[in-house]
Amino acid sequence: MPTEDVPETFHVTTGEQLRAVSSLTRHRIMAVLRFEPATITQIAERVGLAKGSSSYHVRLLERAGLVKVVRTRKVRGVTERYYAMAARSIVLPDPGEGGPDVLMRHAVADLEAAPMDGERHVRMAHLRLTGAQFAELGARLEALADEYRQLSDPSLPDASLVFALFHPGPREQSEGDSK
Repeated sequence: MPTEDVPETFHVTTGEQLRAVSSLTRHRIMAVLRFEPATITQIAERVGLAKGSSSYHVRLLERAGLVKVVRTRKVRGVTERYYAMAARSIVLPDPGEGGPDVLMRHAVADLEAAPMDGERHVRMAHLRLTGAQFAELGARLEALADEYRQLSDPSLPDASLVFALFHPGPREQSEGDSK
């Protein structure tokens, strides 16, 4: 599938679309389709699902407009469909105050499911930045992610990059934290 035919972004705007991306299983299916089209059978094998479950989740993603059929072929009288992402990236609405950040929850679940003996680079840093420094760091992180996304090669193993730069809200002090 030529990448120039794929829109850059898909903005999630409806409840149906938000429910579709909120599922960890569907998140993992979209990860399979990130770089190349795949059939229901291929998706099921890569995600570790039964074909029926895989088909159900792909249909929900397709109905929400997040994935689409990009190619079909006949195999022993059956039409085989190849699915791909509808856009290079998906933009979710702001979860709002106190709302769950779906992407971060999925990222943490993926990190926890990753092999412990694999190479990882996980770090949390607490910073004190001016408004300008905060904005500059955010822009640099996004540019770095975009740069490496352009270098992505579908023949190489998957790697996930997740970052969150934010101002934390006030924290409640728990009994164990008291001095």
